[in-house]
This record gives sequence, C-alpha cells and structure tokens, in this order.
Amino acid sequence: MKLRLFFSTLVAIVIVLLLSAGWGFFWLTSQSPLNLLREMPLTKPAAAIFVPKQASVMTSLLVNPDRLEEFRQLVAKPLNRRQSRGQLNQLEKSLLENASVDLDYRRDIQPWLGDEITLAVISLDYDRNPENNLQPGYLLAVTTKDAEKAREFLQLFYSKQAIAGMANIAFEQYKGVNLIYRRPLGAVAASLLGSNSSNIPETLTSAVVGDRFVLFANHPKVLKAAINNVQAASLSLDNDSVYQQTLQTLTEPRIGLSFVNIPALAAWISHQPTLVRDSLQGAETLAVALSLNPQGLLAKTALVGTQPSELSLNPVLEQPVNALEYIPTSSALAVAGKDLNQFWERLSTGAEKDELLKALLNQYLSRLQSNLKVQLPQDIFSWVQGEYAISQLPRGDKANPDWLFVAEKTDKATAQESIEYLDNLAKQQGLSVGILPLGEQNITVWTKLTTSDKKNSLMSLEAQVYGVHAEVGDYEIFSSSVDAMDQALGKRRNSLLNNKNFQEAIAPLPSANDGY
Repeated sequence: MKLRLFFSTLVAIVIVLLLSAGWGFFWLTSQSPLNLLREMPLTKPAAAIFVPKQASVMTSLLVNPDRLEEFRQLVAKPLNRRQSRGQLNQLEKSLLENASVDLDYRRDIQPWLGDEITLAVISLDYDRNPENNLQPGYLLAVTTKDAEKAREFLQLFYSKQAIAGMANIAFEQYKGVNLIYRRPLGAVAASLLGSNSSNIPETLTSAVVGDRFVLFANHPKVLKAAINNVQAASLSLDNDSVYQQTLQTLTEPRIGLSFVNIPALAAWISHQPTLVRDSLQGAETLAVALSLNPQGLLAKTALVGTQPSELSLNPVLEQPVNALEYIPTSSALAVAGKDLNQFWERLSTGAEKDELLKALLNQYLSRLQSNLKVQLPQDIFSWVQGEYAISQLPRGDKANPDWLFVAEKTDKATAQESIEYLDNLAKQQGLSVGILPLGEQNITVWTKLTTSDKKNSLMSLEAQVYGVHAEVGDYEIFSSSVDAMDQALGKRRNSLLNNKNFQEAIAPLPSANDGY
C-alpha cells in the first residue's frame, strides 16, 4: 500500500464531501430530514485525545459520510442523481484501490463507521533517525458505531493480504491495546527485524481502542505515540489551553474542523524539523470550522493572540466598502477594508511580541518593497486611513496578473503629498511620468521607453508601463497596467460591489467585521 497516497487521497475525499454538502445545501428545503445538519450540537473532534499538542495539522469530518451522500442525492435533480451516485462511487474507489486487497465500502466499512473521521500529522519524524531523513507520522482516527464489526473488518483486511502472500501479519499488545500490522516477507528480513516492531519499515498499523475508535497509522511507533497521548492526558491536544480557547471562539454548529500549528505545518511542508514545545503559542495556531447555511458552506477562522491586548478592537465595518465599486468582477482575488494604516500598526505591534510572525512578516514585506522600490508603511500605508481595496486580475497574454489598489483619501492634502512623492520616486528611477486621457478620465502613467530591432524594418520605440494612477472622486486608484485601470474605471458595468454572486457570498457573514 502506498501509505502517503492513501492518506493524501483521504484528505481530498473529505474535502470533496464537505464541498459537495455545501453545494447541495443551497437547494435543500426546510422539510428535508437532512435539515438536522443545521441543528447539530456544537461538537469538537473526540479523536483529539490521540493527537499531541505539537501536531502539525488535524482535520476532522464531524458527520457520517453517508449523511453527506444522502444529502447530495436529495438535492440533485432526478436526472442527475445517477451521475451524482457515480461520482461518489468513484471517490470511494479511488481511496480503496490503494488498499492492495478487495475492499468494498458498503460491505466492509459502512456497517461500523461512526460520525467522525480525523486525520492528523502527529510527528514530523517518528523514528528520529538522521540516516533516513524525516519520516512524518500520520494518524487516521475513526469513530465506530459497532466495535465488533470494526474488529472483524481489520481481521479480514489483514488476513486477505496474508493469504495473497503480500506480507506476514503481526499482532502486538501495547498498554492494553491490540496492534496489528504487516511484516516484510522473507527469512532475511525476519532475521534482521526480529521481534522489535521499531525496526520495521513504514507499514500500515491498526487498532481498535475501546468500543469507540479505530486507529490507523503509517508505523507502529506512530500508533503507540497516539495511545500514549491518551494515557498521559497532559500530552494531548484535547487538553491544551490554547486549543480549548480557540474552540470557544467558534460558536456555530459545524460539520468539519481543522486545527493548524503554523510553525509545525511550515516545517512539514518544507521537510524541516521543528522545535518541540510543552505547549502551543496562541499566535502560532489557526482553527477553521466548516458549517452549513442556506447559502452554502461557511468557513469561520480563529487566530488567538499570544496575550490580551488593547489592540483587540471592535469591528470597523457594518457593510462592504464603496471602494469595491472600482474592483472588477473578473478579479481572481480581492481584499477590502478600512484604515490600512491602523491595520498595519496592529499587525506590526503584534509581530514584535512573536518572533515567528515577525520573521514571516518582515520577509514578505522586504520582498514586496524590493519589487516595488518603495517603503510601504511610510509611503503608502500611512495615509490610507479610509477605505481601501486590493485586487488581482488575471491576464491572458501574460503569466503575471495585473493588480489594482484603491484608496480613499480622507486627508486629501496628506494623500496628495504622498502621491506626488511616488511620482518623483518614479522619476528618480528613470521613468517618465506623464498624463494621458483614458476615456473621459485623465490618468498618470509611469513609463520607460525601450528600443527594439526588427528584421527588415527601422528601429522602433516601445513604452513599457510600470504603473498607473488616477484620481476618481475621493479615491486614488493605482494599477499595474492601462488595461487594469480601464477595467477599474468601468465600475458601473462590472463592479464587484454590485455583483449578485458577491452579495450572495457575503450574505452569511456577520455584518460587523474588519474586511472582506
């Protein structure tokens, strides 16, 4: 079995199930029995007792997959139900085909599967052997509604592999729990490994714990570590104060939850070790809760600070900012809010108290300032104390997208002084600064003339655009190209603010917030 593929495929399937449910909810009527999904209690992952505090990421589906399947079938149009069923069958097949033996979800798994599926990266290097690089430890914890049938499934699963001559099956008692896993075939392998499970290579390991959980891991060491976390409660994520505090901020019923240890996740992605700590730090963790509402799937996030701060202010917005009138609906990404200067001050002040956040912020800021040749906090952020919106626009003719930045000028004198400074800075960098008409609007363009030689023709001059800005009412619009500026000025035709899809997307969100 390709274990990493097995776990990664499972993650993909859980995500697809969640998205499928969210897509379907829009069409669900209040008379449906699946309306119970909205009335689910405020649950948290029970399997967190097996997950250590230092785990990189834990993702949980908190509803039985069969309910999501029924949900999807119910909301599908009659003519599309066969196709919907076929898609779900393909998802099941793509997961189980990596098992190397004949498994059928409805026959072998459905009878005992409970209401929670939790997947976690609980270790970045489970064997701590420098000779084989980092070996992450993966844990899959599933609740069961019938422990006896779950045990029968495991026995069937491993016995099929033994009968097929794929591996020798080993049983091991560990702290009252029966572990079952595969051993490599061959006398040489057996003599080298002996009876010590710590020496075997990566192999799927399973156990039924009590009458509630079925555990799977990619090595016996990983499963033993998970059992240790239960018996020494202080080690588990479930008993971590930051984890508990984070969950308290997510007050809506949910069908899914992810909890991320940001430094550990970065280390896992980059294949680097991370320091082991006795407890989590608030600013280093992120939680995402997924719930259903009439508009679809809603994700709520919680990022807990390192300590209470007077900078934790009330939301500054009650509705979308008017700066979004200049953001086209074709935007691939759009961000909007109010008082960019205050937001930056809060972010930078918080970063001073957290070395990780400070390093990440400085690294990104340095890269951005190097590309733009400006000092963002002083040259731009300082005067943007009103509304702002930032957008990324795809371009078919170039790999790099265009961008738009819209800023409200609450203090016009200060804003104008800063804009003139940017124009002078462009001149110092060898750019030409000129005013050109674009429709009924005058725009300021930063350009640089270049020459190009063409065969059988005279030398030609080309103007390369480095930036564009224009004053429109109380706003200053900046863009990376004339085309992007033209799209922004056509606000009445294709405004994101007036777009029906955008309005539907933000409808489930709280009206009081800090931005979109």
